Amino acid sequence: MDENRYGPSFQRNALAPSIIAALALVAAQLWLAGAWDELLRYVISILALIVGWFAVQAKHWWWVPVFLAIAVIWNPVVPFTWEGEALTAFWFWGHVVAAALFVLAGFLIKSPRED
Repeated sequence: MDENRYGPSFQRNALAPSIIAALALVAAQLWLAGAWDELLRYVISILALIVGWFAVQAKHWWWVPVFLAIAVIWNPVVPFTWEGEALTAFWFWGHVVAAALFVLAGFLIKSPRED
């Protein structure tokens, strides 16, 4: 059979959860310390674990510590408290960097298509 007949020979399983997580990170900045903060932390850390799992499946091991760290930092069970002006700025830029990492990983993590 012609392999190019049905599209590329790889798939990007992590792309959709990565985009959703990046949107959640942006939304978390809009409602920082608001009513939706805990729910968004759940969404971000669960999606980080999902993207990390897709990285394991695609044998892109270097992404696993990145998304494990994101899952721990944004975990809602034992949340980090970010107080003070410097830490608030760090938290803001942490959201921006994490969103960029999610999008980058979503495009780079790919595995062979199983037909």
